Amino acid sequence: MTLPETNLNTSSQNPFLSLNYERAILELGDDYYDEVEAAEFPQLILRWRNDALLSRLGLDAANVSDEHFIEAFGKFEVHKPLLALRYHGYQFGEYNPQLGDGRGFLYAQVRGTDGQLYDFGTKGSGKTPYSRGGDGMLTLKGGVREVLAAEMLHRMGVNTSRCLSMIETGLDLWRGDEPSPTRSSVMVRFSKSHIRFGTFERLNYIRRPDLIGKLLNHVIYIYYSHLGAEPDKYALFYSELVQRVALLVAQWMAAGFCHAVLNTDNMSITGESFDYGPYAFIPKFDPNFTAAYFDYYGRYSYSNQPGICKLNLELLQKPLSAVIPTADMEQGLSQFEDCYHAQYRVLMLKKLGFSNLEKLESGEYEELLKATLRFLNNYPVSYHHFFSDLATTFSHKWRDDASLILSGSEITIELGASELFLHWSGLYHKILTNMAPDDIEKVGQTLIQSNPKTVILRPIIESVWEPIAQDNNWEPFYNLIKEIQN
Repeated sequence: MTLPETNLNTSSQNPFLSLNYERAILELGDDYYDEVEAAEFPQLILRWRNDALLSRLGLDAANVSDEHFIEAFGKFEVHKPLLALRYHGYQFGEYNPQLGDGRGFLYAQVRGTDGQLYDFGTKGSGKTPYSRGGDGMLTLKGGVREVLAAEMLHRMGVNTSRCLSMIETGLDLWRGDEPSPTRSSVMVRFSKSHIRFGTFERLNYIRRPDLIGKLLNHVIYIYYSHLGAEPDKYALFYSELVQRVALLVAQWMAAGFCHAVLNTDNMSITGESFDYGPYAFIPKFDPNFTAAYFDYYGRYSYSNQPGICKLNLELLQKPLSAVIPTADMEQGLSQFEDCYHAQYRVLMLKKLGFSNLEKLESGEYEELLKATLRFLNNYPVSYHHFFSDLATTFSHKWRDDASLILSGSEITIELGASELFLHWSGLYHKILTNMAPDDIEKVGQTLIQSNPKTVILRPIIESVWEPIAQDNNWEPFYNLIKEIQN
């Protein structure tokens, strides 16, 4: 299978040249970045183009050829200068001042048709001053995994960056965690910002409060513009960032997603999810599930994600205290738990089919959610299959007969007579009996919208990678992407 057909006759005018480029970050000055050169690659084969993003750039996919992608995002002929951003970060609790964009750069910033500014950021584009002895490259499998993660999370309603393109580059790379030599790729990430918590932490480390204030004003002007005229805009910014991060981690938890490397250099100042390395979707509801093989003590385990994100927000207070009173930030941070739990509750009840926020305050819904998590935690039930089966087997008849709930699922064959399942299904039935027929219809719709049939557990990722690695067969990968997006 090949990529979707496009106009293969490359015009002299690459459509990516006509985009409304802005270089807002350049206005900050070179205290925040280094100009770099992109690597030159022996081979450029476009393996993934995200046509779903082109309309947001005001482009018609039919007028954008594969060669246009290669020129812009493989040869990097379209836009310069290329900027490696400077930042530090807390990595597994230890401060590391030897960071920065080590295998990527900010390629361009563009105003979307929705009026927002977006970044094109590369991954695997060569060495920079921050490569720390590395080759600055990205394995092809790493690129495949990030494309899949971003599209899966987007489908699940998570505020995430996405991949605009992925190009195989013809290099053989040596890695300790993959069979080597392994194939290489360069990817372009489409996101709201590549400014990180660690961008501020670096400025505090080099004792430049003036640069912290300058960067904070830039962030508010570009990404929190609705606060620009407020007299207490700095405190309001931090408070809103807390809310955005609380929402993001609630989205991860409801999606059953474990990011695995929640260092402060992987936390975006816009509250957007990005940079997918050893991530995993949980196979079953296991609070102690850890995605990264090197996370020996479970610091970034599934259940620790809310606490770690709050800690990262607290660490950010140190550099921001150059501008924002600590008392104001403490007040903002104090809302994290309530905001997180409220958002998580809403998202989980949607996964159960209930989206009428006016009615969800009932104690019955709270009891149902607790019973759901208790059932999933006590039995080796697939977290994602539970909810997808709930969506695919849902019937109006469940309102009349509790014994029919999930009757078409293997879950009931194995556990339908268990005390926890009967308690859960009884609560579910009770809520349905109090609903009008129109509300029952909405339950089925909400279940389908909130629970994709396919979730990329590790065996699924390996099932599409193996044909690529062995036979250069990309059809399973494209089919999986299509299934996710649809």
